[in-house]
Parts: sequence; structure tokens; C-alpha cells
Amino acid sequence: MLRTRLYLGLLPLLLLIIATGGYAIYIGRNLAGSLSCDLVNNYRAILACQQMRSSATLMNVVLSPPQLGDSERRAFEDSRAAFQRELMAQSAASAGSPRANLVEALDEAFVDLVQEGERQLASGGAGRLGAESLEAMSRRTAALAGVYEAIDNLTKRDFAAAQQTAARVEQLAASTERVMFITIGGGFVLSLMLAWRLGAWLLKPIRLFTASAVALGEGDLDREVPELSRDELGQLARAFNTMAGKLRAYRDATLARVLRVQRTMEATLTSAPDPVFVVGRDGRHEVRNPAAELLARGPEFAGGFPPSLQEPLAEVLRTGEHYAPTDYQRAVTFRIGREDHHYLPRILAIGDKLTEFSGAAIILQDVTKFRLMDDAKTNLVGTVSHELKTPLTSLRMALYLLLEQNLSTLSQQQRELLEDARDDADRLLRILESLLDLTRLESGASSLERSAVSIAALMRQIAGEAHPFIDAAGQRLAVVIAPELNGATINVDETRIRHVFINLLTNASKYTDEGGFITLHALPEDGGFVRFSVRDQGPGIPSESIGRVFDRFYRAPNQAKRSGAGLGLAIAREIVVAHGGSIACTSVEGRGTEFYFVLPR
Repeated sequence: MLRTRLYLGLLPLLLLIIATGGYAIYIGRNLAGSLSCDLVNNYRAILACQQMRSSATLMNVVLSPPQLGDSERRAFEDSRAAFQRELMAQSAASAGSPRANLVEALDEAFVDLVQEGERQLASGGAGRLGAESLEAMSRRTAALAGVYEAIDNLTKRDFAAAQQTAARVEQLAASTERVMFITIGGGFVLSLMLAWRLGAWLLKPIRLFTASAVALGEGDLDREVPELSRDELGQLARAFNTMAGKLRAYRDATLARVLRVQRTMEATLTSAPDPVFVVGRDGRHEVRNPAAELLARGPEFAGGFPPSLQEPLAEVLRTGEHYAPTDYQRAVTFRIGREDHHYLPRILAIGDKLTEFSGAAIILQDVTKFRLMDDAKTNLVGTVSHELKTPLTSLRMALYLLLEQNLSTLSQQQRELLEDARDDADRLLRILESLLDLTRLESGASSLERSAVSIAALMRQIAGEAHPFIDAAGQRLAVVIAPELNGATINVDETRIRHVFINLLTNASKYTDEGGFITLHALPEDGGFVRFSVRDQGPGIPSESIGRVFDRFYRAPNQAKRSGAGLGLAIAREIVVAHGGSIACTSVEGRGTEFYFVLPR
């Protein structure tokens, strides 16, 4: 296996390391063994000779005074004992060696010095003998010189032995250095040879494997790795070839599926009646279906997309967010042949990491029939409302005149019927006015008369108009204005915006119990917007009805108070949208409802 082959390939280098280590251990033990002991013994012997020289010198100094007493004798005995200790130690260490003769000569010289000293101590010194004779001094000096000479001979011999040991150490170090240099050089050459051999043995299949992996990454799935052995590298080559085979099979299956999906998509786009454009991030057309080809031949597309499509397309490509309007006011009109066609554009951002494609899909939904139907419906509602308003107004005036006359012939029941007819006429007239107002807003016939209005003053004015019916219902109104909006203004149609506020406050009062709170808020929003809201403490709106409260004639189910035609919130939405804002509501059943709308400053 690969591990065994690696072990066998590195075995020579391992044996060289073991041999070098064994030799180093041998040299270390030799240096720490006999050579170290010889150096230590020689050093101790030299120190002992110096100690004995000092003791002999002290013995001579003790004998120098003219009078010798007990103190001099004790000092002489101490020095002689110290000399004898060192002499006995050297005699024991030199037993059986050539150095023993020198130690013996030193012992004889020391005996002569001791005899002369005892003789002088026994005579009591120069004071008892008179003047010390030159002969006695000469004998003591000769004995001391003999001791010094014997010590010098022993010291010279020990120094020579130490030099010889040092020379052996130096010779051993030099031979060890030569051996280590030879071993290092041999190990370097051997490692180069092993590296070349292992590299040629291991790198060849690795290079083949790398080349196959690179080819596989470039899409060449037919490239296989040769199986040169049965070890782990051979197993890796077989596993790689198996993987490449599976990738080839997956590629073929995926390619067939992609082709099938591509044909399906082409057939779908071809059969789609609405124009579909797919553009890249640079705005270049990538895909167009036949309907889009027909539309692109029109004069509006001569220089590219018309501005009504180019501006939202650029925004989608910049932000990556979809553009999907739902109202027919955003519809675009193009002429095909002799007819005008209305399209509701939907621009979808596209991003695919696999193909690295980034762009957008433009889908133009043909809403010509719906647009005509919506216009016909709006015109019909406006016409019917206008035609009904004149006779209804005359009928209402007749009822008012009848009730204002003091007709004693009318019974109580007849008078109640006339009052009910008057109230129904008022209600029908309000509904017709709301329908006409809504029709004007949707068709754009009713323009906004904008002016700069103080937010704080507007809120106070609206609160003043709402206080009468809120106080009559036994409720309380709180106005909350953010401090940063106290001196701010907003550019709106004041009459229209007051209509929105009064409608929301009327609804809040209608569904809030007596003693409840209604709160009117004005808060700043990011991006230069202002958020206005009306919050009540009513029963709340069911969650399934929140998305439909702004539809025409829609009434939330299970509402106890059902007065009104269901057009107020629809009109409020149209007014807010005409100002460039948005309106919505949040509600929790049993805890109240909040209607809020956001307007640009």
C-alpha cells in the first residue's frame, strides 16, 4: 500500500539518523565518562598541590619566631595535619599509577621538613639556643625546598596529564565534527535522492490527476485518470473516473431536460398573446416573443423603449425590485395598425447566479377591453348619477316645502312618512354626490388646488370641526403632533384633505363607545413624508376584511352600525393617491382600529 511504500522509501534516511544518533550517544558518554573523570582528577590534584604548598609554607612561617611556645606548636601541628590529609588523598588516588613515585618523593621530602621542625620546636626556638645556627636554618630551608621541588614535579606531571586529556578531547571533537559533516552531507545527498525518487513516484499520478481535474472543471468530462497502481492513488483514480462517468450521465440527462424546458419556454412565449421582452442589464434585447416583435415594429419603439417603459425599466435594473402597477392609470397606449391598444406593464427583475444573467422581463398585459369597460362603467355611473341628481333634487325640495307648510290636514302618520321620504332623499343625494365625486377623481377631471398649509394649523382646524359630533357622542378627542412638525408645512389641497380627515373621524366616532378616546396623530416619516392617523377604541375590523375596506360599497360583516353607503373610504383613498401618498389601516378585534395615510411634504 501507499503507506508501506512511503516507509520503505524513507528507511535509508531513518537508518542514517539512527546511526548518527548512536554515534552521538557514544561520544557523549565518552566525554561524560573517562575523559571527564581525568580532567576532574587532574584539576583536583593541582588544587591539592597548591594546598600542600600553602601548608608547608605555614609550617616554615611558624618556625620563624625566636621564641616558640605552645601556640606555635599547635599551628605547626595543624599545618602538618592539613598537609598529611592532602598527601594521603593523593597517595590513595595515585596508587598503581606512574604518579605514585612522585607522591612518594613528596612524602620523603615532607618527612625531612617535619623532622627539622620538631627538632627546632624541641629546642624552644632561637631564644633558648641563642643565635640560630646557620646550619639549622640551612637544613630547614633545604627541607622546605625539597618539599617545594617535589610539589612542583607533581604539579608539572598533573598539568601534563591535563594537557594530554585536553588534547584527547580536542582530537575526539575534531573526529566527531568530521563524522557529523560527513553524515550531514550524506543525509543531504540521500534526502535529495529520496525526494527525487518519491517525487517521481508520487507526483506523476498527482500531475495526471490534476490535469484531469482541470479538464473536468473546463467541461471535458471524457478525460480519465490512468490507473498506475493498486494503492490509495490507484483507488483515488478509480473513484475519480467513476465520478466523471456519473457527471457525464448527469450532463446528458440535464442537457436533455434543459433542451426540453427551452423548447417548452419557446413554445409558451410564442403562444403568449401578450408582448414579452427580456432585456439584459445593459438594456439590450435578449428574447422577444412574436407579439413583442409585432409591437417593436411600431414607431414608438424606433429608438428603443418609449419613456413610459424606459423609466420604470431603469429603476428596476438599478434597485432589483419588481414594478407591478395594478391601476389602469399606469397603463400605456401603443398603436398597432389602425387601433390603439392599452397595456398594463409589469417589469420583473431577473437574476441567475448559475448563468450570471442579470436583467429584467417586461410583460405588457393587454387591458384594452378592461380599460374600455372601466371607462364605460365610470361614464355610466357619472351619467346616471348626474341624470338622477336633478329629479332627486326637485323631489327633495318638494318634500321640504311640504314639511315647512303648516298643513293641518296631514295626520301624524302622513307627516312621519313625509319626513322619512325627506331623509331618504337626503341620503340618496349624498350617495349621488359621493359617486359623482369618485367618478371625477378616477377620471382625473377633478384637479387638485394645492397650497402650502401649516400642519399644526390644519390639525387644530380639523379638531375644531370634529369636536361637535365627537362631544355629542360623549367621546373625547386627543391631538398629538410631533415637535418637529410644529412649524412645518405641507403642500396639499386643503379642502380634499379635510374631507379625508372628517370621513375617518366620523367613522371612528361611529364605532367608539360613549366615554371612549379618539386620537389624531401627525408624525414625521423617512424620505420627506408625513404620517397622519386616526385611532379609535371601537370593536375593530376582522382580519379578513382589512384588505377590502377601501373597496366601493364594501361593508365589514358583523358591524352593529351600518349607516352610510360604503363610499367614504374609497373616496378618501382616491384623494390620498391623487396627492402622491398611500392609505392603509391596522386593526385588532376588541382593541380598536387605526387608519393612517402618508403624504409627501
